[in-house]
This record gives sequence, structure tokens and C-alpha cells, in this order.
Amino acid sequence: MKRREFLRLSGGLFLASQLPMFLNAKTEDGKEVVGMKEIRKIRIEVGASKPFSALHLSDSHFTRVDGRDNERKHKLAQGRSKIFPKAEAYFDAAVNYAREKDLLLLHTGDLIDFVSAANLDYVKERLGEGKWFASAGNHEYSQYVGEAREDAAYRAQSYDKVQAAFPNDLTFASCVINGVNFVAVDDGYYSFTKRQQKLMKKEIKKGFPIVMLCHVPIYTPEHCKAQLASNGGKCAYMTGAPLEITETFQCDPSLPEEEQWRNRSVQQRADKPTLEFIAWLKKQPLLKAILCGHMHTFYQEQFSPTAIQYTVAAGYNGGAYEIEFV
Repeated sequence: MKRREFLRLSGGLFLASQLPMFLNAKTEDGKEVVGMKEIRKIRIEVGASKPFSALHLSDSHFTRVDGRDNERKHKLAQGRSKIFPKAEAYFDAAVNYAREKDLLLLHTGDLIDFVSAANLDYVKERLGEGKWFASAGNHEYSQYVGEAREDAAYRAQSYDKVQAAFPNDLTFASCVINGVNFVAVDDGYYSFTKRQQKLMKKEIKKGFPIVMLCHVPIYTPEHCKAQLASNGGKCAYMTGAPLEITETFQCDPSLPEEEQWRNRSVQQRADKPTLEFIAWLKKQPLLKAILCGHMHTFYQEQFSPTAIQYTVAAGYNGGAYEIEFV
């Protein structure tokens, strides 16, 4: 089956496979060989005319810099690369695995950890090697990681040069192949816009079953509970959590007004367009699955009557879903 073949998607079944992979991927110093830590196999029954498989990755967090980047960026890279020391090695392992099995490659954001000339060149090079479809994460536009309020104005500062490195539009993109509409929607800042909903309505009118790619998982009750339990109730890191939940997130009222954005209760508070988009999306029978990342851990939960949301573990730590569509 060729990479370019996407097929019909209508339901999901988890096969619960955890497979250690030992592939020839090396760290930057060329000494250490790593294999994928965990590839979970998912079988999604879609009524496909021909079976095919895809590899779903997320959160790779490349930390490259070179002579074109300033001293501050180099210092940032030095610190952040210690958090993601094998990011490129695991990415290589995943790509090699996908090539060996002729898998389509899907990535749901945070391919880079921060904006740098070297990172963007590397993205353009690697994503030009095969058939990719990608959605943006919050780090795609991060210039110095946690430096400022992340909103539309902040994204605009680096949007053009980041977009130029990717194969599809990062705000909203669709790809209809073999009767399935893969739709990538940017929710990296915990929000959806009226424009994105308008564009999604146009995709619905096409009449194809939809697989949605986004970075941040959309609110589902059990996943939210699990996240809050894992971090002492700090926050859920989900798009569209109800106000009564986000009001309980970490908040320091003593911060000055211009710094209130640092509070998780402010960062992740859903606005009206976001809540309206999600409520509408849940009613769409053509939505068949949501693929996302951001949490750096695996999770699955029913999102709507027709769609399961699949959250994949961090690519920088060797996690991936291998999805078989049948």
C-alpha cells in the first residue's frame, strides 16, 4: 500500500500493543544507537476499500541552532537540549520504521522546541523526504519558550518563516485522499477561532469522513481528571475545559496585570468561539477520529458518538501510534 493512500474511517478499536523497536538511529555524536521505546498499535475500522497504516508522531522538540542565531538562542538551546537529548535520534528511528513499512507520516505539533533558523531548515529538509501531513503546536511559534503571552499577535511575529518550512498550511489544512478528509486545525494556544469553524463547515459539506489533527487534546472528562491527578490539580492542558474547571487551575493573583497571562487559569480559559466550535464538532457524524499530542503520554477517550480522541506519547522520548485503517 502506498503512503498516499488514505481510506475511510468510522470507528476505533485499540489493540494494546507495546512494541520495543531497535532501529539504526543515532544521537548527534554518532555513538549511541536508540530504538523507539513504545509504538502502540491501533486498529481503526473504517470500511476502507484497501487497508493502510500510518505512523502518528508528536512533540519531537528539535533544539538546533547555528551561527545565524544569537547568543540568547544558543543559551536556550543548550538548556533545552538537556531535556530532549535524544529527540533527533528517536525521530530518525520513527522515520526509518515508517519507511520500512511504507507508512504515511502524521505529526501533531511541537516538531520544534523553539523558532531558530537551524530548526526550520531541518524541518524543511526532513518533511521534504516523504509524505507528511502536520498540525502546529504551541512551540512552533515559541521564540524563547515562556517569554511572553502566546496569542495571535505573538504567533504572527514568526508565522511566515515557520509556515515556509512546513508542507501544509499550519492554521487550517485539509487533504482528501481515497475518500477520507484529513483536517489539521491549530489549537496550540488552547483555542479555536470563528474562521476555523467556518472552514471546518466547508469540509463537512464535502461529505467525506473526517480525521482531525490538532496539537492540544480537546476536553474530555476522564482525560481531564487524569491530568489534574498527575500534576496536583495545577491544570489540565486541554482545549475547551469548562469554566468551572479552569477556575480551579493554578493562579497567583499577586502577579501584576501584565503578567496575569502566566497563570494557567488564564492561559487555558476557553473563549466563546472555542466552546461553540467544540459543541458543534461533537454533533458532526462525519468526524471519525481526533489525533493529538501535547501531553507527552498515551491516552484514548470517546470524544463524540462517532469519534475517539487518540493522544500520542512524546516523540522525543520514543513514543508513537501505528494506526491500521481497515
